[in-house]
Amino acid sequence: MRQVFLDTETTGLYADNGDRVIEIGCVELLNRKLTGNNKHLYLNPGRDSHEEAIKIHGLTTEFLSDKPVFKAVAADLLAYLQGAELIIHNAPFDVGFLNMELALAGLPPLHEHVSGVTDSLAMAKELYPGKRNSLDGLCARLGVDNSGRTLHGALLDAELLADVYINMTRGQEALLMDAASAHGTSLAARNVDLSAFQLPVLSASQHELAAHEQVLLELDKASGGKTLWRVAA
Repeated sequence: MRQVFLDTETTGLYADNGDRVIEIGCVELLNRKLTGNNKHLYLNPGRDSHEEAIKIHGLTTEFLSDKPVFKAVAADLLAYLQGAELIIHNAPFDVGFLNMELALAGLPPLHEHVSGVTDSLAMAKELYPGKRNSLDGLCARLGVDNSGRTLHGALLDAELLADVYINMTRGQEALLMDAASAHGTSLAARNVDLSAFQLPVLSASQHELAAHEQVLLELDKASGGKTLWRVAA
């Protein structure tokens, strides 16, 4: 299964009001393993970014002035994305901008080039309702190091999203079923006879018994001598 984690930076917030894409970052995941086959593009939008947008991504008009326009890289980008499942945080925003750029380039919309789009923000809201589900919030919750994210950058954010997604989906039953199917069998069809296995019994050491007794004494002291195991004894 080929997945591409995608992020964009833009001149502003509104694709239908003249704002343009100025950076695209893509990270490839194949069968849940990072391949290193990533794609990173800076684009000349032909206009200035809004002041508030520059505070977020730091990409100035001067820096972007010698970069290619979207139309010049569109074919290469679409070839890279072809047939992949896209994972995008707050997908409607990025997809809206990319579809606008594709339309201006005279090309079909994004869904005609990829197998599907998954919104990781919608996933996070289902997993953690009422929680902070921004990319930074998810990094903090899932233990993903985002200390290098002083400004938003499309490639860095796509890399962080890949780590976040792997953590969010780790242990899902569907992923286990996929692994079983890859070997031509299903988990439900496997019958394992455990009667031949004899599990070893490991006794606690004197040190471990003493440490356990100390914990029980502290619990007993904290409860004022009312712990059930002391009363029952």
